[in-house]
Amino acid sequence: MEMWNDTIFALSSGAPPSGVSVIRVSGPQTRLILETLIGRVPSPRSAAYRTIRSRNGFTIDAGLVLFFPGPASFTGEDSAEFQVHGSRAVISGLSKELASFPQTRLAMEGEFSRRSFENGKLDLVEVEGLADLIAAETEMQRRLALEQSSGGLSRLYDSWAERITHSRALIEAELDFPDEDDVPGSVSDEIWTSLTALRSEIESHLSHAEMGEIIRDGFKVVIAGAPNAGKSSLMNWFAQRDVAIVTDIAGTTRDVLHVDINLNGYLVKLYDTAGLRDTADIVEKEGIKRAQVALSNADLVLFLVDMGSPQPVDPADLERASSHVIVGTKRDLNPSANSYSLQISIRTGEGLPELRDYVSSLIERKFGGLSLSVPARGRHKDSLLKCLMALSEAIDRIGQSLEIRAESLRLAGDHLGRITGRVDVEDLLGVIFSEFCIGK
Repeated sequence: MEMWNDTIFALSSGAPPSGVSVIRVSGPQTRLILETLIGRVPSPRSAAYRTIRSRNGFTIDAGLVLFFPGPASFTGEDSAEFQVHGSRAVISGLSKELASFPQTRLAMEGEFSRRSFENGKLDLVEVEGLADLIAAETEMQRRLALEQSSGGLSRLYDSWAERITHSRALIEAELDFPDEDDVPGSVSDEIWTSLTALRSEIESHLSHAEMGEIIRDGFKVVIAGAPNAGKSSLMNWFAQRDVAIVTDIAGTTRDVLHVDINLNGYLVKLYDTAGLRDTADIVEKEGIKRAQVALSNADLVLFLVDMGSPQPVDPADLERASSHVIVGTKRDLNPSANSYSLQISIRTGEGLPELRDYVSSLIERKFGGLSLSVPARGRHKDSLLKCLMALSEAIDRIGQSLEIRAESLRLAGDHLGRITGRVDVEDLLGVIFSEFCIGK
């Protein structure tokens, strides 16, 4: 554990070369480092323009230096930032100088955030949200990550854990102090009504887990249909580049091709699949098998049908795709066909904006207006499911003793606490003493 007492440093901005680079330092040697490199510790949280010199008195660079005394810093420790010119030589020179201080080393991956968690500055959900915010590529990913990293989701989980703890406190009081005048007797009915309402809230929250996963990992749209229906051309139009090979030869696409696109702030994962038909070709057969698996995993399937030589979509394939729409293609060659509500022509561009709007509005209808306080990771979902199971054990087993039901509630609270990393069962006594005039 000695390594946790080390002072750590790292390049916190992007890879050099760049206009400005930020080197972050955190730990007990921070003040000594500042005194040695710039002459004195600057005023807290104020940017000071300083010449940064090595111990031998050589100038490394001149730049802005900031000092954040603990615990009012990101990590909860004394921290500093050096904002220097973003050349490899400057970064290398400053890093070499920092490493020469006692018990000071290059930080490991995520170590600043780890220290923030260890020092109670961020909980696990906020740390994960921060990681997602850094990785966010679309507007909705940014908003989802911001909700988590700013503590919105944690506050919700903490309020639920508090309600469970409060109910346990009332039950414990009834069990331990049955003769006390100021402990309300038979509070159980009220407790179970309140916990049943809580269970409904958690169930509703969990029902939106799919939304969080889709915003974070992408909405899967599969383009399917018979060979030469125009699947690869549509894929390339959406991607705005040649992702898929387009030829007049049927069966060119042998595997599932994938590209990520940003559609009105949502990440959409677009898949081009092998043409669905009977074939003797072993490689194409494998491609079709993979296409059918993709249909089952899709959030939306666009079944393309060539309006010039329509081949009916196999009902078995329609069944595989839980959400789908049939799109007529090559409209420029078949202007009089009216069989499909969505008709497109890649060659003329006709109907393509409408198709894009259709996909976009489908995603909006599914997720628009919902709160972004939703579970975004499998870990959150698993703990919430376990919490629900334990909560139901407590609520539904009316014949069981109060002690056993209280234990189920303790487990439910622990599962919530594991999401944020705040499993604290000792706070139960504090609740009891604050709610009841015991031992007066």
